[in-house]
Amino acid sequence: MTSLTAFTVVVVLVGLERLVELVVSKRNAAWSMARGGVESGFSHYPVMVVLHTGLLVGALVEAYVRRPDVPGALAWSMVVVVVLTQALRWWCIRTLGPQWNTRVIVVPGLAPVRRGPYALMPHPNYVAVVVEGVALPLVHAGWITALVFTVLNAVLLTVRIRVENQALASLEPARA
Repeated sequence: MTSLTAFTVVVVLVGLERLVELVVSKRNAAWSMARGGVESGFSHYPVMVVLHTGLLVGALVEAYVRRPDVPGALAWSMVVVVVLTQALRWWCIRTLGPQWNTRVIVVPGLAPVRRGPYALMPHPNYVAVVVEGVALPLVHAGWITALVFTVLNAVLLTVRIRVENQALASLEPARA
């Protein structure tokens, strides 16, 4: 198997993982809405979908067009980082349970989650996204895709985190 073929397999696997996330997200969004969930910031969501799809497509296009020489140490170290980002992402999903989805939906009366990775930092899933956005293209020396995604994602995350923080601030702490 060539490194380009192996890279394609890695990107396809990440893409499949993202599809699984969307299935979980849709189920969880329905759970939230059934409990009076309120969605915020929908206008940036389509941009996020395009950007994240662009990461996968861009990484493959750059690899096939540039066909860079990829040092094995770079490829393998970045594969490890990509796997670790997936582990962090799924730790976030499991910690939030049915409250997790890819949109910004809060259920009135539920307190923000402060356990698991959320005990360590306010937005651990975005740490996974940022690191994956660099690491995934670099599995095949895709520095252009890594750079473009990182810059565009930084702009998007300034909007997304502001919307999410405002939505979370609207929640009243749960009463015992």
